[in-house]
Amino acid sequence: MASRRTARLLRALETTSRISPAPLRTTLPASRISSLSATHRPLATATTSHAFSTSPSTKHGHGSVDPTEVSHFNTLASSWWDPHGPSRLLHLMDQMRHPFIQGCLASQPTPPPSRLRYLDVGCGGGIFAESAARQPNTASVLGIDPTPEVLAVAEAHKRQDPLLMQEGRLTYKNIAVEQLPADETFDVVSCFEVVEHVNTPGEFLQHLMAHVRPGGWLVGSTIARTWTSWATTKLVAEDVLGIVPPGTHDWNKYINEDELRGWFAGQEGWESPRIVGVVYVPGLGWKEVPSSEKFGNYFFAFRKREA
Repeated sequence: MASRRTARLLRALETTSRISPAPLRTTLPASRISSLSATHRPLATATTSHAFSTSPSTKHGHGSVDPTEVSHFNTLASSWWDPHGPSRLLHLMDQMRHPFIQGCLASQPTPPPSRLRYLDVGCGGGIFAESAARQPNTASVLGIDPTPEVLAVAEAHKRQDPLLMQEGRLTYKNIAVEQLPADETFDVVSCFEVVEHVNTPGEFLQHLMAHVRPGGWLVGSTIARTWTSWATTKLVAEDVLGIVPPGTHDWNKYINEDELRGWFAGQEGWESPRIVGVVYVPGLGWKEVPSSEKFGNYFFAFRKREA
């Protein structure tokens, strides 16, 4: 019965995904149009230029941080660790994150370090940061987030596990990535479900890239900007089913897979792109679905070339 429901859902998603997203790109705010600094190559195509902005914002202390997003996630702090609450889909998605990262590490030409240092940017209440800190090959995890109430929840939950309380195992800081010391680098820098919540994604990604050691990985997940993603994440998830709090997503901030891939192609020293589409199937959780990155949620990873 479940398999028949899954098949019907996937057929419906495939049908919706055939609608061309091209007209949607022209509706993006002008503030998202790229104007890269002289130290970075310009975007190669018009497709990527609609979604990415690297111009520092003058409205806020840290250009990539959107204060309205901080305020929204502060309101969700108390329910962050409720596996059946507003963050339920994040808890379920976390089960797919580590296999994706392990696949990245296994694909590289040289063996990764035996003990990995993680930087989790936009860590929220610590769902991924905690699970990363529990991995047997983890040396340390630093989770950072500009949302104070949510980070307080992360600190409190961490204290429930003696392993996480070991010195240096898991550390949280209430800062934006722009505030990290410039020379601090990590084996894995993660930004799961974060890029679609920042003001200037190009600028934000450049800050993350600076903290990846040569040979390390930048990994994350986000959502394609299509009619399908609007229907599933805004109409169905937020308005109809209520499994995601209203106002969590701004569809105009979504980034298509080809935009992300094209933008990284214009950045010096990055290789081995990995993109995997995933679909949430009610009753079954998140499932990897080939080509679904074209119309919905997807994981991405890029490796910094070794010196």
